[in-house]
Amino acid sequence: MKNKTVILLALLIVGFLVVFMTVKPVQKREVARVGSKSPNFELLDINKNKIKLDDLKGSVVFINFWATWCQSCIEEIPSMDRLFKSFSTNSEFKPITILYRDSLNNALNFLKTNNYSLPIYLNPDESAARSFGITGVPETYIIDKRGILVRKVIGPA
Repeated sequence: MKNKTVILLALLIVGFLVVFMTVKPVQKREVARVGSKSPNFELLDINKNKIKLDDLKGSVVFINFWATWCQSCIEEIPSMDRLFKSFSTNSEFKPITILYRDSLNNALNFLKTNNYSLPIYLNPDESAARSFGITGVPETYIIDKRGILVRKVIGPA
């Protein structure tokens, strides 16, 4: 009986050691903070052309996460569309709207119905949202010409 207890205890200890030695710790993902370098990620425009955020260094980048199912997003779109149109000829200002957990067809239909001309980008793997640590939509980020995140707005901008 004593031998069985010792063997069982030894097997339990070995089992725990195997589990603890093979399980990798969960690495906490760094989230972009105001005053720090903006994360780099890849986006797709509506024609599936790729763009990396780092490619826009030298320009002020205005990023807005939005969705057609979000009432606050819908309410801020008219002012955002006016802003984007007023800066459309300024090569040092890059507006980016990232569709978040919504379909491209919904977004295109919404913009067409309301005669908006916002540039829509897709991020299917949601790496951009994770990099910024978004908590919902709308959320807006402004990145300066050096690639530094200078402003974060949670909720309507």
